[in-house]
Amino acid sequence: MIRKHVYFSGKVQGVYFRYNTKKKAEKEGVNGWVKNLQDGRVEAIFEGPKDRVSEVVRWCKEEQPHAVVGDVEVHEEEYQGEFESFRIKHL
Repeated sequence: MIRKHVYFSGKVQGVYFRYNTKKKAEKEGVNGWVKNLQDGRVEAIFEGPKDRVSEVVRWCKEEQPHAVVGDVEVHEEEYQGEFESFRIKHL
């Protein structure tokens, strides 16, 4: 099990990025959260099996339907197992 703390930049707000990320994470069995930041980026924490977390991050970078992801900053953190589901956080 792994945990990745990720920041996405580019055209990632106002394009259903959070909603689509939640759907993909749920499909893959990944827990955590996603939220918009005031600086225009999207922040997310993903926890789960390594291959599933990696797939969600890859999908967010390459296959988000309406977003144009310009940069992705990924920080691997110690797995904490603190989430029971995946949710959208609001400011």
